[in-house]
Amino acid sequence: MYSSHGVLNVSENIEEKIKRLRELGKAAAEPEAPSPGPKPGRIPARPPKKPSKIGSLREKERRKRILIGAAVISIILIISIAAVYVYLQGKAARELEAAKQAKINEVNAYFKGNLTNDPVKKQLIEKIRAAQSVEDVEKIDVKKAYQDRLKEIEAARVAAEEKKRMEELNKAKTDKLNEVELDFEPLLNQPLPEDLKNEVVNTLNSLKGSINSAQSKEEVSAINPTPYIIDLWKKYYYYLIDSAPSEKVILKKGAEKHIYTKVEAKYEISRITEYGELLQYSIEKAQMVKIALVLPRKNVVGGYMEPGAKIQIFAQNKSKVYIKVADEGFIDLVLLPTQAGSISVSESQSNSNLYNNQATTTYTSSEQTTYQPGASVISQTTNENEQYSSGQTSSESSSASYNYNVNLAEVLKALAADKLNNPDDIKETLEKYGWKVMDLEQATRMLTMDPNTPVLVIVEVPSEFVSDILTYQNELYIANVVG
Repeated sequence: MYSSHGVLNVSENIEEKIKRLRELGKAAAEPEAPSPGPKPGRIPARPPKKPSKIGSLREKERRKRILIGAAVISIILIISIAAVYVYLQGKAARELEAAKQAKINEVNAYFKGNLTNDPVKKQLIEKIRAAQSVEDVEKIDVKKAYQDRLKEIEAARVAAEEKKRMEELNKAKTDKLNEVELDFEPLLNQPLPEDLKNEVVNTLNSLKGSINSAQSKEEVSAINPTPYIIDLWKKYYYYLIDSAPSEKVILKKGAEKHIYTKVEAKYEISRITEYGELLQYSIEKAQMVKIALVLPRKNVVGGYMEPGAKIQIFAQNKSKVYIKVADEGFIDLVLLPTQAGSISVSESQSNSNLYNNQATTTYTSSEQTTYQPGASVISQTTNENEQYSSGQTSSESSSASYNYNVNLAEVLKALAADKLNNPDDIKETLEKYGWKVMDLEQATRMLTMDPNTPVLVIVEVPSEFVSDILTYQNELYIANVVG
């Protein structure tokens, strides 16, 4: 295969040969230069011999033939060279076109699929088509261009993914920061003591720093502020419990209210693990108040309660469901009803005797006769009874009764007006009367007063429970805590 460079060298050689032939032709056509004349002061030499006309003609003819031959040779050479040049030029063009096509096929083999319409592919094809020689075509490294393009695409993909990742990461950080700030906001709005407030702020800033330094969404998602917030909220509740002026506090959760000692309240708070549940609690001081209730005896444990007894109060709501309205309280006083102050005693006695004497005599006789004529049997029976009786009856009876009525309410009034004799003895007796009635009921297991008898009960309960107690005051049940 001839290259374009070889064709140019051949062309240059041919041109040099033609130039040399032209110089030879010119040299043959030029007349010989005349010999110089004799120098002055010398004896002139013999004049040259004059050439003959025939010799001149021959010389001219010879030179003419040389020129014609040279011209013919030159023409033949030029035609041959031109033919060779044209042939070589056509062959080089064909070889160049074949090289270009092969190179384009190589481009198509590499740049396919997603790279079919890639701009680098178009640039390579344009560069191949613009090449002026096979060497220029062969210098085009399609594989390297393909690999470089793959690296560019991969780099662009990685850059795009990194950009997207950073955008998603920044969004995740922003969302997490907003979430953390919202979680801490309710706590920061509380009247925190200075040391606890500093701890809350430092914890919040630490979480923000961890979020901002995270390198992936997974790291951001792994940052959970809930355990920190729960711990800080518990510390705030402990602070409220310790700050309560009373020995006991009330934990409120929605409609539920429970009274605890401070140690018990802290323990209840420490058991909570859910953040949402913890936020439902509030802490109130347990300020005790006394209220009077008039309830049926059956709703007050039958009235068998002494002052100082620990109680719980329940009620029946409109749905006929029993609910606890007071978690803890104490009995201050139980007053018996007016019926217990009216003493009415009736006593009666009777005696009856009955005497009865009676005698009875009975006589009985029986006779039976049987006949048996042939195969039949005939029987006849005769019975006779005689009874004689005599008796005497007598009876005697006697009876006695009395009634005793005392109205203790009137006695109390008279005692208060100092209208009774021995008021101190009467007062001492009356102080024990009510409880003796209850004690005798329990001892004898005999009910003296009706279960629906109203009883006045004064209870001591936390003020937080009073509104609920008064709401259900006609449906209350007082339970005596025994454990």
